[in-house]
Amino acid sequence: MNGFRLDNKVAVVTGGASGIGQAIALCFAEYGAVVRIVDLNGKAAQKTAERISQLGGSSTAHLCDFTDAVQTADVFRKILELSRVDILVNSAGVAHVGKLETTSDEEFERVFRVNVLGTHHAMREMVPPMVAHGGGVILNIASIAASAGLEERYAYSMSKGAVLSMTLSVARDYLGQKIRCNAISPARVHTPFVDGFIKKNYPGKEAEAFAKLSASQPIGRMAQPFEVAMLALYLCSDEASFITGADYPMDGGFFNLRG
Repeated sequence: MNGFRLDNKVAVVTGGASGIGQAIALCFAEYGAVVRIVDLNGKAAQKTAERISQLGGSSTAHLCDFTDAVQTADVFRKILELSRVDILVNSAGVAHVGKLETTSDEEFERVFRVNVLGTHHAMREMVPPMVAHGGGVILNIASIAASAGLEERYAYSMSKGAVLSMTLSVARDYLGQKIRCNAISPARVHTPFVDGFIKKNYPGKEAEAFAKLSASQPIGRMAQPFEVAMLALYLCSDEASFITGADYPMDGGFFNLRG
């Protein structure tokens, strides 16, 4: 056992400038991978890359709007000029709160373009070079919203359901080319988005709102980004070479232990 090391691996992490993506980028670097951080927030991506360097790891930062197919192709071409890519983690995404009649077409399309089309663009650019190099690993960050009925998460649930379906399709279609494709479906994770959501919607009652949101998981708390990162580390390591076409709910008992 080598502790799920990623030595001599190169990983692209989309949305790696903050939240779950940042935790994955930091974790992968700690366990030996060269990490390419790709994010719409170029400054934050660069700060994360610098943090990795300060900790003794190797990383580069790349600005990209994944909703733009041409820009995505150009950025990934430049990344592949630096080195091959062994691992692609699709963590870039946006959330949305609203049910059917409170979700505008513009909001619906924005969530679709970022979460679905963005993931599609990234995988489309990375699969051919992975095939050419004899295989690779793709990990998509989905959500329990893909398969559970969550209140006021209409557009977000749609997008994560699509991400999960795309994961299964890619796993099936490229099984013979030695590309593994899996998904992690977290429940609520304590990220800057959650803090911003609470601050905006519950001014003066932040602590109460945080406690209520935490209690919605039977385990009694939200997940921490590093916990998602450790599962991602395993799924992208050689020790998980028998796993493909799988979705891993990381839900604190949400599905099976609710009263």
